Amino acid sequence: MTRKCVLATSQLNQWSLDYDGNRDRIIEAVKAAKAASATLILTPELCVPGYGLLDHWLENDVYANSWDIVAEIIAHPDCQDIIIDLGLPVQHRGCSYNARALALNGEILAIRPKLDLCNDGNFREMRYFSPWPRGRVEDYILPRVIQNLAKNQKRCRIGEVAFEALDASFASETCEELWTPNSPHSLYSLAGIEIVLNSSGSHHELRKLDTRINLIKEATAKTGGVYMYSNQRGCDGDRLYYDGCALILNSGKVLAQGSQFSLRDVEVQTAMVDLDEIWAWRTSRSRGMQANDPKVQQLERIQVDFYLCRDATVLDPTARLTSEREPRYHLPEEEIALGPACWLWDYLRRSKAAGFIVPLSGGIDSCATATIVYSMCRLVLQELKAGNEVVAEDVKRLCGGEIPSNMTPEQFCNKIFCTVFMGMKQQSSKETRTRAIQLAAAIGAHHIDTNIDPMVQSLHSVVTGILDFEPKFKVHGGSQAENLALQNFQSRSRMVLAYALGQLIPTSRGRTGGLLVLGSANVDECLRGYLTKYDCSSADINPIGGISKTDLKRFIKWAEENFGLPILAEFLDAVPTAELEPITESYVQSDEADMGFTYDELSILGRLRKTFKLGTVGMFERLVVDWSDHMEPRRVYKKVRDFMYYYAINRHKMTTMTPGLYLESYTPDDNRFDLRPFLYPRFTFEHRKIENMLKKMEEGQAGVNGTA
Repeated sequence: MTRKCVLATSQLNQWSLDYDGNRDRIIEAVKAAKAASATLILTPELCVPGYGLLDHWLENDVYANSWDIVAEIIAHPDCQDIIIDLGLPVQHRGCSYNARALALNGEILAIRPKLDLCNDGNFREMRYFSPWPRGRVEDYILPRVIQNLAKNQKRCRIGEVAFEALDASFASETCEELWTPNSPHSLYSLAGIEIVLNSSGSHHELRKLDTRINLIKEATAKTGGVYMYSNQRGCDGDRLYYDGCALILNSGKVLAQGSQFSLRDVEVQTAMVDLDEIWAWRTSRSRGMQANDPKVQQLERIQVDFYLCRDATVLDPTARLTSEREPRYHLPEEEIALGPACWLWDYLRRSKAAGFIVPLSGGIDSCATATIVYSMCRLVLQELKAGNEVVAEDVKRLCGGEIPSNMTPEQFCNKIFCTVFMGMKQQSSKETRTRAIQLAAAIGAHHIDTNIDPMVQSLHSVVTGILDFEPKFKVHGGSQAENLALQNFQSRSRMVLAYALGQLIPTSRGRTGGLLVLGSANVDECLRGYLTKYDCSSADINPIGGISKTDLKRFIKWAEENFGLPILAEFLDAVPTAELEPITESYVQSDEADMGFTYDELSILGRLRKTFKLGTVGMFERLVVDWSDHMEPRRVYKKVRDFMYYYAINRHKMTTMTPGLYLESYTPDDNRFDLRPFLYPRFTFEHRKIENMLKKMEEGQAGVNGTA
């Protein structure tokens, strides 16, 4: 006998606390699944209230409101005759849980709480929820809003349970549980469960998707079975972008994969599978021995009076099963082009701002930010042509009430994006000014080319009058303190002007609202502290705040070719410079010379510090080997010592950094991802320890040379 069934998974662009919008998107997904003859649909983790509520999870309202929405969904006429796996928080006996509620025809089948909580990196689930003990199952008293539905259901089971329909079995695991060594799906497979449902709130990180897909492949490759994966997609109100990519696999083979980057709010993936095919993967006698372990058979099973597999009167017996397909992976350069662009679009449409403004310096960082905005405009126009009505409504608002016919990405960019070059007569070169003008023209941005000398001179005069002392640049004989202060006069003036223009440009162009100010400080400059506190790196949001300089260069090279922007080549060839000091015949400020590091070196040091969790001594021990082909030990020590010195003295800047989209594993974002002090000692113990190590190395080398 062949047991064919259609299964559906979804990726939903949910917004934290947007209960009505979240409900409507879930119902839309259910309708799409039913239209494809699916009998089961999986939705993302905590999709009812949204995933990223942070301390709102501590409020009673969130739990009550979530059940109100669940009641509306499971009672909705379009949500009958299909099993729905919904994500919501629940309270039970004085504890709160991240949970799944599985429902059918207005009845809650059971509640399955999360067993393993994500509590590192960007996530603090144990601040809000308790992990559910493995194997524990008990009764749960449903809230009155569920009791009052037509079924008059008062209780259901809560805990680690499986479900047995009349012709198939399934069980849930949630996000982090897939990533843990003792994943529940192993037990479920041995228990004969045929379908595992994984609901996730997994964020985008460069080069992460292949790891995720490999884990899911492995989950069923050894002992067979269907694995379904659902994920949140979009910006739900914070620094993360959830990258969708919903999946359906059968016995290690990918059958369906959702898009990773898209402006669509609802996307449903379906696959027709034959559950009888799983048998061939479960005939080994060693598996049979493990399956008969008493612990495996203790898994409580909820009986479901429902057929997952349609009979021949409903489902065409000649219908073909979904074929295996190769997973789709984007290049890291594409990920930078698409992920931040989608994040920006969500932020723009949900904030109801009129557009964006960025100080365009003629350097590669602000160039990358502008190019990402242009990428966003390209995606918006693609969705308009595809008939996306949600995008069309937002575009109509941004265009003043109507969408111009045959609008191009450049024309849309001109309506919602302003760039401004804020130069200085003695500091700004003709080359940087020209690059800014040409890039703005190429992408269609509304560009302003101006000088800020009057602002800076006014501040200079006020300070000189107060102190009765005139500061000078070092090229004019001034001290280091004077030189730094004068540079900061300029950079902070640019921040003030950017916000002033952001508030007034729409009005000056006959429109309403204000522009969101975009930052353009990359992750390496943040790590080194090579920026001025409250300068033009201070903004509303920063799309490149979690991207390394190395990856930004690769992205710009990719965009030059794929977006048809030859002007980008000039940004790649230019020497990075802040242009905050006067240009003379013998001196032009250079970022890498100022920092004492190349950007590649900063990227390596950042990963060792955060991803590999190494301190000062550990970094030295690693790099004295890794860099031995081009750097002697004492120079390695200087690099490590200088890096930690600048990191420590500039750490305070991270407490005020613009919220940046998280993309790199070593992002130094103090507000969430990198929780470390901002007042440090001078690492004298570590320096002494490394110096003792160096002494032994150098004495040993001297002995070798003497012997030779």
